[in-house]
This record gives sequence, structure tokens and C-alpha cells, in this order.
Amino acid sequence: MRPVARQMEFGFHPVASEILEVKSQDDVGIAEACSRLMGIDDELTAICSRLCLMQDLPDLAARVGVEWNPRMRSTAGRATWPMCLIELNTHLPKISQEEVLRTLLHELAHLVTYERLGHGNCSPHGEQWQQACSDLGIPGESATHRLPLPSRKVKRQWKYLCPSCGSKIERVRRFKSRVACYQCCQDSKGGYYNERFRLVEISLT
Repeated sequence: MRPVARQMEFGFHPVASEILEVKSQDDVGIAEACSRLMGIDDELTAICSRLCLMQDLPDLAARVGVEWNPRMRSTAGRATWPMCLIELNTHLPKISQEEVLRTLLHELAHLVTYERLGHGNCSPHGEQWQQACSDLGIPGESATHRLPLPSRKVKRQWKYLCPSCGSKIERVRRFKSRVACYQCCQDSKGGYYNERFRLVEISLT
């Protein structure tokens, strides 16, 4: 049976709603077909490129790419700068097509914000990002999600204690080099390493 093109209409940005089509077989279902996607997604990339052009960002439109990442678990999506790459969790289509598009626009808003202001000149989920979300058709977007994505608990095996301020951190992996308390070094020597604040290692195993 030939794949059937179905259009997504969720009240998002009209361009995204008009041109995003998910191809699937009737007996398999859209979500299951999408869950097998891996690598660069040309259709979603085309959507992002067109939306960037509508925001008068032609350079970003030429560089942006969308990829399905099967290694993602609890993270719905990720935007990487300056690669201008959007990575999406392959579990999203199992939840709904709406979440695929919403996550896509959420991550694209990050790239739009960085392109407009520069990577180091804005808060990840600040006012400029909220404005970009509104421009892309998802006003009031939340910084976090509550989607039923798989989670993974990793046991932390190492604890580090600052001998000066007493702050503690726990890590899965052991530090391979000398590490000092950042805040104490910042207060004492403007951020330069100070042996007096070297973290004391404690094994949790």
C-alpha cells in the first residue's frame, strides 16, 4: 500500500501547519512510522528554513538542519549553536504529531534568538526567546516539558567537598584532574585556580 500524506493542523504558525506532512502507511500508523526515523529530516529542515526566511534570517535559513536522535531519552529536543542543528527525540511521534511540531518550533526559537542577538548575549529561555517563540506561532511557550518520555537514573559514585565553603557536588564520573571550588576561586582570585580550594574526593561506592 502506498504511503498516505497527511497534513498537520494544530493552530501553530500557518507555514508550519501548511507544509508539514508526515508520510505513513495506513496499517502502520503515523506515529510508528515517525519513530523509526533517524538522521537528517529534509521535510522538517525545509520548514525551519522557510520560517527563518519569514523572520528575515536568510543566513540561518541556509544553515539550519533537523535531525532525529535515537539516543535522546528524557530530553525532547536540543538546539546546537553555531552548528544550527536541531535534534529531536524519536519518541515524540509516539506521543503526538502536535508535540513534534511544538518541540521543533521551541528549538528553532533558540536558534532564531542566537542569530538575532548572538549566542552569549541572551538568556536561554529569556524574554528574547519568548519573543522568538511568539514570532514562530507558539506564544507563552514553557521552558520545560512534562511529556511522558523515558527517563534514566544514573548512580552517582563520586562526591566532592570544598574544604573552604563546604559546598558539595556529586558526579557519575571521577574528575581526571585537579578541580577547585569555582565560587571560592572566583571570590579569591577572580576565577583562577587556587590549591586552597581544591575539592576533596569522597567515593560513594
